[in-house]
Amino acid sequence: MEKLDYKKAEKHLYQPKGPAILRVPEMVFFAVEGSGDPNTSASYREALELLYGLSFTVKMSKLGGRALPGYFEYVVPPLEGLWWTDEPGFDGRTLADKSRFRWISLIRQPDFVDEAVFAWAREELGRKRPEADLSRAYLWRWEEGLCAQLLHRGPYDDEPESVVKLAAFVRDQGFREDFSPGRYHHEIYLGDPRRTAPDRLRTVIRHPVREACVSNA
Repeated sequence: MEKLDYKKAEKHLYQPKGPAILRVPEMVFFAVEGSGDPNTSASYREALELLYGLSFTVKMSKLGGRALPGYFEYVVPPLEGLWWTDEPGFDGRTLADKSRFRWISLIRQPDFVDEAVFAWAREELGRKRPEADLSRAYLWRWEEGLCAQLLHRGPYDDEPESVVKLAAFVRDQGFREDFSPGRYHHEIYLGDPRRTAPDRLRTVIRHPVREACVSNA
């Protein structure tokens, strides 16, 4: 049976051909929160270790004889990140000082992953890595809603240019960016910076939007 690869099955979410307005449905994620510069923060590195550890525990459960209800073959989706600061809004200047970042790191999970599967995966990973702080991880069902997105090509440090381009597209389409509580600058990492040259990296940048005529009330 062919493995489900969300990047291919839902190309409108993971492989945008150009800037677009879209509505993002509810999905299931493993998530870990933290703060600080991801380039230097031990907390961020530990968050990724937790997310990948839990994700591959579920993915490889069949090899350990664990029959998870509803399990099917799939490709582990890419790492994602939600980013914000204590100041309102998010633009190219916000990306300049990464030390102020607050973040939620995410990896999407198949729909069969529920609280019972998460509890089992956390227990399994805890046995293999007793030093890991698994209390940081949680299962999150999240509906992102109305958004605008584009594909950024190149180094992460060049993202401000794409953020400015996305904001202009949003205005031209008759929408406004909507960084209200619970709505974030969102990045989906389609390349591994450890194995990919910076100029060949691809990152989906997604911002929450609302219709321009809608008030803040």
